Amino acid sequence: MNDILAKILETKKAEVSTARQMRSESDVLREAKSRKDLRGFARAIEEKIAQGKPGVIAEIKKASPSKGVIRENFNPVEIASTYAAHGAACLSVLTDVQFFQGSYDYLRQARAACALPVLRKDFMIDPYQIAHARALGADCILLIVAALSLSQLKEFESVASELGMDVLIEVHDRAELDIALQLNSSLLGINNRNLRTFDTSLQNTIDLLPAIPEGKRVITESGILAPEDVQRMREHGVDAFLIGEAFMRAPDPGVALQAMFA
Repeated sequence: MNDILAKILETKKAEVSTARQMRSESDVLREAKSRKDLRGFARAIEEKIAQGKPGVIAEIKKASPSKGVIRENFNPVEIASTYAAHGAACLSVLTDVQFFQGSYDYLRQARAACALPVLRKDFMIDPYQIAHARALGADCILLIVAALSLSQLKEFESVASELGMDVLIEVHDRAELDIALQLNSSLLGINNRNLRTFDTSLQNTIDLLPAIPEGKRVITESGILAPEDVQRMREHGVDAFLIGEAFMRAPDPGVALQAMFA
């Protein structure tokens, strides 16, 4: 595990501990179960692809640990609205505060601004966060294989499933893929960024494709910066994408999305 990820996970432990003191897990779970507004994250991706269109998870991200502030003029409502108007299947909203300058309110605002399903993009280390994600309105959570044991992955996937949420399982290499394939979720994210060097290569997705069985929806993540990158992925049968930085740096993120997939 790289130093940045280890540092983030330590911070998450403290965050969850503080959150539990402020509000009990049973209370959060009660709110999560009371919500009846699930939008079907995986279904939205499949519907786009069935129409011959790409399944784009468009990310709302202000900053990152490696790049600093990515978007100064940051308005989650405007960004969500333009993504929805220009062909996104789903949204991904960063809620990590310390490392990505995210916010729970960003997720609430973005989801209220459009009809798209929303992924809570954060580092899940505790079932409390999963219930909290649904209480916030998230339709999907991210589970990062590099950050969790197989038993944790199975437990967290089960918790999310009980709440009706989809789960995006993220892997970086073949060893992590072998673990991910022991889970039930159909959504399999392949991150093209090397966790140790932070170098990015689309070849990572291509190299892992032969090991992925039918029934899994591959979502390529990181390093999709231009229409040629999209074309290269689609030539290899990859029709789902999670893209943030390329859109966040554009004057209008939705227009940038439409242009990249034109």
